[in-house]
Amino acid sequence: FALENMGVEPGEIRRRVDQALEQVEMYDFRMHAPHQLSGGQKQRIAIAGVLAMEPEVLVLDEPAAGLDPRGREEILGGIRSYQRMRGSSVVIVSHSMEDMARYSDEIIVMDHAKVKMQGTTAEIFARADELKSVGLSVPQITELMNRIRERGIPVRGGIYTVEDARDELLRLISERRGRK
Repeated sequence: FALENMGVEPGEIRRRVDQALEQVEMYDFRMHAPHQLSGGQKQRIAIAGVLAMEPEVLVLDEPAAGLDPRGREEILGGIRSYQRMRGSSVVIVSHSMEDMARYSDEIIVMDHAKVKMQGTTAEIFARADELKSVGLSVPQITELMNRIRERGIPVRGGIYTVEDARDELLRLISERRGRK
């Protein structure tokens, strides 16, 4: 209804709604009644409704809260896809450092309504002690890789996604095999 209220033509409404449903992987559910959907599906439909409006700035508060890992991936991946496709600014409020590591380019850390840190994802996660001082932490994979480095294994710093850790460990294995 928001698109109708905005004066968007019916054909354009259909295009936007279908595209938004695809972005949150709910297109196959477009004919389901709301009472037939799970809580996570309703959450994704609500986000699709906002994406269909094609805002220049999208602000979301814990958009993946309560979702299973697959649902988190679908929602946050869809939002990331929307951001890249539209060139829109997306602001996500979240306590999940794993999600922010994977889906953010820049992070602003706030504490008691004041900006405590601001920078790229790598810059912020390099300041683990400061994050901990405001009740946050680095992603678990970053903590694991830091501990591996502390034990003398030469992994590089700045790893904050599982994919980066995998690549780094494969690099080390490849180097060791090359020396034998």
